[in-house]
Amino acid sequence: MRQYSWTSRTEVIDQGQVKDTRIDAVNYGPDGRLQRSIMNDQSAPLPFGFLRRRIVEYERTKVEEYLTGLRGLLEQYSLPTAGKVQDFMNKATASGPDANGLFEMTGRNVVFPDDTFSLWVDPRTRHAQKIQVSTTFEGDPVNLTATFKTLPTGLNHVAYAEVTVPAKQISVQVQNFDYNRNN
Repeated sequence: MRQYSWTSRTEVIDQGQVKDTRIDAVNYGPDGRLQRSIMNDQSAPLPFGFLRRRIVEYERTKVEEYLTGLRGLLEQYSLPTAGKVQDFMNKATASGPDANGLFEMTGRNVVFPDDTFSLWVDPRTRHAQKIQVSTTFEGDPVNLTATFKTLPTGLNHVAYAEVTVPAKQISVQVQNFDYNRNN
């Protein structure tokens, strides 16, 4: 992944309405962390009037802080180290193949107490095809589903992901595309 750059489209849906659509150019920086450069941001327009505008700006800031924290939580489910992957594999229960020929591995208490992490893998390629996570964030139940795509170069990546927080009526949908190998 660190050899690639790509485009990521994120939609924030609040109470059934698209509140923000953002397109970022994404790559890994020299420090190994993801870097995002905004290419396009189509936030809902702010209302006129000083007081109403300040209230909406405050609410938008609270939602952005919540979503940033949520992203940090969910990034932990990428199991970023070999040790985390090994711990998951040792504790997970396996089943399959399912109707699509995929094997499912499910673990509990993977990152946080009472969470559930399920991973579906194609046994022929050993590539992840789908994940599902059920956890909590700031006391709210959170669900994540993601599907993967494999490029001709062999890179397997998250093509589409959706995070839902039913208690807040918020969902975030992310599409990753246009992967290019850096020189």
